[in-house]
Amino acid sequence: MIATLRSAGCVFAEDEARLLLDAARDGAQLTTMVQERVSGRPLEQILGWAEFCGLRVAVEPGVFVPRRRTEFLVRQAAALLATDEAVVVDLCCGSGAVAAALASASRSIVLHASDIDPVAARCAERNLAPGAVHCGDLYDALPADLRGRVDLLVVNAPYVPSDAIATMPPEARLHEPHGALDGGADGVDVHRRVAAGAPEWLAPGGHLLIETSEHQADLTAEACARAGLAPRPIHCPELGATVVVAAAPGAGSGPA
Repeated sequence: MIATLRSAGCVFAEDEARLLLDAARDGAQLTTMVQERVSGRPLEQILGWAEFCGLRVAVEPGVFVPRRRTEFLVRQAAALLATDEAVVVDLCCGSGAVAAALASASRSIVLHASDIDPVAARCAERNLAPGAVHCGDLYDALPADLRGRVDLLVVNAPYVPSDAIATMPPEARLHEPHGALDGGADGVDVHRRVAAGAPEWLAPGGHLLIETSEHQADLTAEACARAGLAPRPIHCPELGATVVVAAAPGAGSGPA
């Protein structure tokens, strides 16, 4: 099995083989799972879960697999949880991994999550509290009474430029939803929409946090500034991660 996985390009073939052995009910299922992995399906979709921020997050076929670099977004958001009952919204939530990690860090927060993809929203419902997940396009999905009350707006929206989709690894390009990857011509189309709508939903002193790339950080920050927010890009070389933290009027500078 290890040799088969390694020949298919799996860098951590030994670890993957152990996880597949542990997950399979019998030999027939194990054979099917190995075949799926060799065909390029993400390991997390085959296992039905992904490890994220120390949690085991449910992941279904056709749902974006949470990346380790996004743990940096969680860390930055958790550092800004200033009140016991902060209102937190995870837009473009996918499996709900970011929201689940924040709920684990502070179980007293008032948490909402949304995604335009019904498959992703259904998956997120498995990872979050009942009633926390809403299906719809960005802010249109949220309860109206959240306007002006959101303390933290956390977003891992698609930011791959359209022309770059073809160069992505097959397991992402072929097995994750196109809408969870494609950020438009320069990768920042959804960021601009999120930033433009954020002031209406953020509480005074609230923060918008958007995962982006180091190359696109200036464009994401510019979109936030145009919306009247005060953006600050933060980089994490260890994870290869970049987050733009944008403060609403009345907010302090926040942690670096």
